[in-house]
Amino acid sequence: MKLSNKVISLTKQNGKKYNIKADVGVFGGSGFYNFLEIEDELYVETIYGKPSDHIIIGQINDIKVAFLPRHAKNHSIPPHMINYRANIYAMKLLGVKQIFSPCAAGSLQPFIKPGDFVVCDQFVDRTSCRKDTFFDGPHTTHISTAIPYCPDLRNIIIQSAKELGIICHDKGTVVVIQGPRFSTKAESKWYSKQGWEVINMTQYPEVVLARELEICFVNISLITDYDAGLEDDPEIKPVTSEDVVKIFNENNDKLRELLFKSIPKVLKQRNCICSNALKGAVIS
Repeated sequence: MKLSNKVISLTKQNGKKYNIKADVGVFGGSGFYNFLEIEDELYVETIYGKPSDHIIIGQINDIKVAFLPRHAKNHSIPPHMINYRANIYAMKLLGVKQIFSPCAAGSLQPFIKPGDFVVCDQFVDRTSCRKDTFFDGPHTTHISTAIPYCPDLRNIIIQSAKELGIICHDKGTVVVIQGPRFSTKAESKWYSKQGWEVINMTQYPEVVLARELEICFVNISLITDYDAGLEDDPEIKPVTSEDVVKIFNENNDKLRELLFKSIPKVLKQRNCICSNALKGAVIS
């Protein structure tokens, strides 16, 4: 697909147009608004509109990293209003080939505890009416999402977590709900009984939009609480707002450490399923 060469301008340079490239992208989730020491701050517009916020450019070792808080820095954009296409497309315009997508999430299973990380390998989409494709015609395109998350990036995260001693579940299915409301107990119990592990509001359509642009994509779910369906379990203590804030802060410190450990390991040459996702996908 042909990319627009539309404006990428640098706000620090008095609005002067300036071409900047990045190797890796990171989306900031709830409570994760600062990540890198700022080298540049970009104001980007795409053919799909504006991303959630300015994009911060920084560096980890010799790798240029683009950071974008998906809810904006002041958490002003609820999950159902995020311009997911603009966020992903902006990363593509910058040359990003791998995206790390941490998010706050609830646990659907007792063995996945608040404070744990889950590197999801599957998703279940329960959203509605979100713009979830770049391919609106005239060519019909069907990408495969049988394995939606990049296996190579998942392995990097899992190995890095082991090296750091971080509790990290190496697989899990994330149920993505529309939001902004949380689930009822009945809905939550249904998801739990299906054997799914994690619940969140933003992983879809981020993951499929990245795949459509042949960008590697990995999720790190930061578990902040048990979902409503588990609250009847006598072994589970109902979480408080104070607990959630505490877990946010602790997880974000660990998340930064995990990302700084993982990003230098990304491969320059990609041979994963993400890198050629469009091969054979177009029906002509």
